[in-house]
Formats: sequence, structure tokens, C-alpha cells
Amino acid sequence: MSNQNKTVDSPCAIESGCTLVQQLIHPKDQELGGFTVRRSLPTRGARRIGPWVFFDHMGPADFPAGAGVNIAPHPHINMATVTYLLDGEMLHQDSVGSVQSIRPGDLNLMVAGSGIVHSERQSGEVKSQPHSIHGFQLWLALPEQDEETDPAFYHYAAEQIPSLNIGGVALRVLMGTAYGATSPVKTFSPTLYIEAQLQAGQSLTLPHAAMRGLYVASGEVCINDLKIAHHRLALLSDDHDIIISAERDSQVVLIGGDDIGHRYMDWNFVSSRIERVKQARQQWIDQQFAKIPTDNQEFIPYPNTLR
Repeated sequence: MSNQNKTVDSPCAIESGCTLVQQLIHPKDQELGGFTVRRSLPTRGARRIGPWVFFDHMGPADFPAGAGVNIAPHPHINMATVTYLLDGEMLHQDSVGSVQSIRPGDLNLMVAGSGIVHSERQSGEVKSQPHSIHGFQLWLALPEQDEETDPAFYHYAAEQIPSLNIGGVALRVLMGTAYGATSPVKTFSPTLYIEAQLQAGQSLTLPHAAMRGLYVASGEVCINDLKIAHHRLALLSDDHDIIISAERDSQVVLIGGDDIGHRYMDWNFVSSRIERVKQARQQWIDQQFAKIPTDNQEFIPYPNTLR
């Protein structure tokens, strides 16, 4: 996904005295490729959560026949995108030759490494009738030793992702290890990514990680006396026994992992080295990146917005 707008957010003061939540982040709405995303990372005071440096909640968005997601080819370096759908269908195409539809429950991992170009669209069949889209796209910073790895794409079908029932709570371990289950999705450093659905009144003890963030996609949950409303990302403390309780039927996403260290970000470029970001920027301006064999008639120009 392309980062077409500069995002700046302000931390929300925690007034309840709940020491388990260090910061509440209010996402900013961004128009992107024909629909709206809620962008929680990066933001002021929280540039990353473990290896995660970017967090977009896509939709829910409804489209009439003939319309749909239309994100033209754009580049990435030194990081990986992770796309997970709850509803709808998208078509991924990239410069290593991948052409892959992603459907609800599937997960796509695109490793940019030394450089990749991809587009995110919808097939003619999908756009021929009214449809919707709902999901998440996150970016992972790669460890320094892996930043220039060969670009690659991995698709994981829904049935490959561990689905568990923990005390009545339905959840999926999308990446990493939790509750005795390990996801098959490739990781480069200790990484955690979980999606859970709680019914009103249910509780869930969150697995531990060096850094963690809890996003409430719908509903409302409590941590001690602090209520976290839908469309809020809570930056959590390092306590081992953090329990969330659902005030109403709720869907949450937990992300985390080991701190990857500082990363420079400019548009769609993420790297531990500012000179590498500048190099990639000029390469895209000069159109020196590889082309997408199946989608090379247009591209998103560099927007000249350095963060």
C-alpha cells in the first residue's frame, strides 16, 4: 500500500491512572486508492511498536459496481508489508512476478528487501458488482542484516493460519507464537500479530512481548478501569498479565515484538540508513526500479514529502 499522505497524530493523555496503557493513539483518516484508511502508525510519540512501523485499518468500505480499490504501482525498500483481509477481495501484483488474489482470512507477506514495486487493485469480476473491503495493512521494518535481502512474496491461505478458542474467545495467531500455537508466516525478528473476537463480557489475557499495541477494530474493551473505544490503538506497558474485557462484542488486533530500533521513513521507503532512503527516492524519480510485468502502464509519482 502506498503512503500518500504525511501522518501526524497526538498522544491521548491517560486520565484514569491505568499504568498498563502508556498512550492512546487516535488514527487519522486518509483517502487512498478510492477508499478511506485509518492510520495509527507512525504517529507522534509512537514511531514503531516492536518491528511494526505502519498500521492501516482499511474500511469497512462499500463500492458500487464499476468502482473499487485502485492503488497504482509504487515502490518499497528494506521492509515488508503484511496484508490481512476480513471482508472483500484484492488483487496483488508485483515486480517479482506475483499475481495473487487475497480473500478473507488470507494473509499476504511482501518482503521488499532491496526493492520491490507492487500494485493493489481489484479484478474486473469483483468490480462488476457491488462489493466491500475491510482489513488491515501493516509494515514491518526488517532487521539491519536483512534489509537488502532479495525481494519476495508469500501468500498464506486462511486454513494455514492457526485458529484457536481461548476461554470462549475466538482468535487467530497471524504471526509469531501465542497460546501454544505458532503461525507459519515468515518472520525476521521476534514478532507478534493476533486478531481476536470477544463477545460482551468475555476476557482475554494478552500474550507478552517486548513491545505491544492493542487496536480495537470494533466494540469497546477495558484494561482495568480504562475503556478503549473502537478505532483506538493502545500502546501497552511491559507487564506480563494484561487482561482485556469486552464491554460489548468487540474485535481487536494485538501487535508487538522486539524493538527494531530507529528507522527513517520517507513516503514508502523505510530503512535504518537515511542515505539508502535518499537513494531509493532518486531511483523512483528516475524510474530505475523493476517494473511489474502484468501492471506497468502507470505508477504513483514520488510526492516530495520527506518526514
